[in-house]
Amino acid sequence: MKATIDKELLPMKAHYFLFNAGTAPVVPFMPTLAGQLGYSPAVVGTMYMILPIIGMLAKPLFGYIADRYHRHRSLFLGGQVLTGIAFFLIMFVPGMEKPLPKVEFHCHAGVSELRFCSEYGECVERNLERYYGNRTLDCHLNCEAQPFMWDIACQDWLQNKTDNCAANRTNPQIEFGTSINMKDIEDIKDCLFFKVPRDQGQIAGQNVTLYCPADKEYFKTNCTMDCQEDYLKEQLAESAVINTSSAMSMPKFWLFFGLLIFSWIGMAVVVSIGDAICFGILGDRHHLYGKQRLCGSLGWGVFALLAGVLVDHMSLGEVDKNYTAVFWMALIIMGFDVFASSKLRHTQTHLSSNIVKDIGQMFLSLRCVIFFLWCVAIGLGTALIWNFLFIYLEQLDKAFEGCDSSIKTLEGLVMGIQCFGGELPFFFLSGWILKKIGHVNAMSMVLFGFGVRFILYSMLQNPWYILPIELMNGVTFGLFYATMASYASIVAPPGTEATMQSLVGAIFEGVGVSMGSLIGGLLFESVTARTTFEIFGIGAFIIFVIHVSIQLYLQRNSNIDENGTVKYFAPTDAMHMLNDQEYSRVS
Repeated sequence: MKATIDKELLPMKAHYFLFNAGTAPVVPFMPTLAGQLGYSPAVVGTMYMILPIIGMLAKPLFGYIADRYHRHRSLFLGGQVLTGIAFFLIMFVPGMEKPLPKVEFHCHAGVSELRFCSEYGECVERNLERYYGNRTLDCHLNCEAQPFMWDIACQDWLQNKTDNCAANRTNPQIEFGTSINMKDIEDIKDCLFFKVPRDQGQIAGQNVTLYCPADKEYFKTNCTMDCQEDYLKEQLAESAVINTSSAMSMPKFWLFFGLLIFSWIGMAVVVSIGDAICFGILGDRHHLYGKQRLCGSLGWGVFALLAGVLVDHMSLGEVDKNYTAVFWMALIIMGFDVFASSKLRHTQTHLSSNIVKDIGQMFLSLRCVIFFLWCVAIGLGTALIWNFLFIYLEQLDKAFEGCDSSIKTLEGLVMGIQCFGGELPFFFLSGWILKKIGHVNAMSMVLFGFGVRFILYSMLQNPWYILPIELMNGVTFGLFYATMASYASIVAPPGTEATMQSLVGAIFEGVGVSMGSLIGGLLFESVTARTTFEIFGIGAFIIFVIHVSIQLYLQRNSNIDENGTVKYFAPTDAMHMLNDQEYSRVS
């Protein structure tokens, strides 16, 4: 028989593809972009602790509004517009100004030079020679000074031609100018040595010879160097690191964080109401949800990979990554998503007379409470992957990559494999898997998958070896999300579909992901990244054992949940139960 295409579901498939394609170029790279803008890991961790809480508040609020006032479509489209514009405007947020480069000035036995040390020394040398060629730069140095240094400056540089020079012996700073030829740079063990011509110095407004006799104490001091060259400053200067207390007083930070908040609210509205619309269109075909959602994995995988390649390509020869292309991608693709979603035709068939009361009954069922706690546990592990996996990879990358690091390409490949090799097949098979093993066994499988995945992460040495591990994303996200969303739709009382999807999403992100971000950030600073993944892996195995034990106990004591609320059954059983409840109301 010839397969037929359900045209009613095409706009929904298009939405999942385009929405994920539009957010994939931006969302995964946002923590590293925040670090590039100058914010410390503590600031980034604080933001990503607060953002899921914002989503937790936004999802039930807008879900309730959608159900109460039947505004699913308008809120859905509005969330897409808000997300696209907020992401695009982040491109114009200025970063913290980098400090002047720090170098060491060495002068001894008639030889003067500037030394700059960095783990990227070879790369910096290549970039400077490529950019400046044979140019000579005039630079001003402000150096720490000791009394003997002033003696050398007065006696050997100025040759006592300046009155009262010796009076500066108590001055802790010495300033002078010099010239350096960018072609005359030597790289020795991750340190660059800039040769300083001895006859091209300036101090106190006079031309001097930067000569230090061999019979005097070694002249070595720390300096800041200003050559009035932005490119040189970008290559040599350390990134500004702004702590939490300082960031709070900066308008730049609030602009950046404010746009992140708006984008998070937009995504929260789109995801929760979008799933409710999808299940509304599917009707009693809940098992087909995974096949709709896999289109999102396809969009995420393609454009995350493309974004990583583009960022690396546009950043060749640069210290900082250039993210311009990804912001334009987000804006344009989200525009197409708005157009595709406007073609959706969905009307709410059930109305609830008391949404809050109906949803509140869910918390009277022990098995549903266990479901909510499971969502929290999965959120803890998901936060570590979303917010800290790429930071871990970039730490590993420093030991393996040369000058032209392809870390963003690797990160794009990671997301591509997560989607194509993991999420996509599991979303496609999720209906069959849930029918075969039920939601309870699926939940246990997800917890076990997290344990295995984190332990494998903790054993990584070469960052590229992570690629086969990412196939497990099918279990830890694909199967998880299908289980969470489908069960939430099945057990939601009629007329509360959007509210229920929003509530479950809020518990997952607002509680689980938020707590995971905080805990993960604290562990990353107190222990190594490798140890953090090991701790989370062991924790996942412990929760897996507890979950299995509790579910076995509940199965043997089936009468323990006697409140008359929704029970925790396999999908088909839950659907029959809801049908029976509907029949009893009608009769």
